[in-house]
Amino acid sequence: MALAKSLPNVNSSERFSNNAYHRIELFQRYGILAIFLLLCVAASLSSPFFLTPDNLLNVVRQVSVVGLTALGMTFVILTAGIDLSVGSILALTTLAVAGLKPYGPVASLAGGLAVALACGWLNGFITTKGRIQPFIVTLGMMTALVGVGLAYSDGQPVIGVPVSLGWIGRGRLGGVPVQAILFILIALASVVILKKTRYGRHVYAVGGNVEAARLSGVAVDRVRVIAYCLSGFFAGLGGIVMAAQLNIGEANLGKGLELDAIAAVVVGGTSLAGGAGGIGGTIIGVLLIGVLNNLLNLLNIPAYTQLIVKGAIIVIAVLIHAQLSRSRGR
Repeated sequence: MALAKSLPNVNSSERFSNNAYHRIELFQRYGILAIFLLLCVAASLSSPFFLTPDNLLNVVRQVSVVGLTALGMTFVILTAGIDLSVGSILALTTLAVAGLKPYGPVASLAGGLAVALACGWLNGFITTKGRIQPFIVTLGMMTALVGVGLAYSDGQPVIGVPVSLGWIGRGRLGGVPVQAILFILIALASVVILKKTRYGRHVYAVGGNVEAARLSGVAVDRVRVIAYCLSGFFAGLGGIVMAAQLNIGEANLGKGLELDAIAAVVVGGTSLAGGAGGIGGTIIGVLLIGVLNNLLNLLNIPAYTQLIVKGAIIVIAVLIHAQLSRSRGR
């Protein structure tokens, strides 16, 4: 009799637990989108210039370089890694594009992307074969590549890129900046890779539980190396866009870009522990930070205050994600 009376309590507790779990899942999936929409509403109420077409296109244009870099960073973080060298890779790519100008646009494009891809591969190779923490490897790479760029350019900017490449950085199609279209296309390709391919499934497996993935026959080292190659390649695309936009190559152009990319990925809900998150969240994270930067500029907020705000957002996003993960576990 006592057992029968206790059963409804058990069922009630299970229902409560399931409801809480679903609420957590719902927030993890759509919470960042809701926050982004609320920020857009707040921005439109705070400044009459926010919703103008020119300003909205300017936001999309401004986030494209960070967005391309953040897409590559998403692959690395999903494998429980990190890439602090993306800003330096981007800068070195701009130097390669400008330096190869005498050989034509094809050589500039191919040379810039080859440099970026090689840097990404080197990050992945040293991390996996040397069994060294990616934070240390990419931090060293970040410093070394700045030195390489300064040595190559003798500490001076390299002026000029092939004229035909200027369209990538300053052109428009149907009124939409070409660099924004490039970001959208690469984002769609990234979604397909992660959601529709075996490699995408392996990325999540490695990030979720590397030993289980290895025992299941996943080539863990290869998955990680490819992730770093993608990160370098996408940073190289960002470098091409920046070089085409500014008509210059310079060793310090990507300074601080890695922090913006990591911020966008983390704010978008991808776990720094790996195995959870995706490209959709990264896109929203990129747009959220872009809208926030734009709003702070429209309100004439000082640059140092903007840094404080962005830093606070990163910390808060990590805290929320950690709390949700613990709640989900319980």
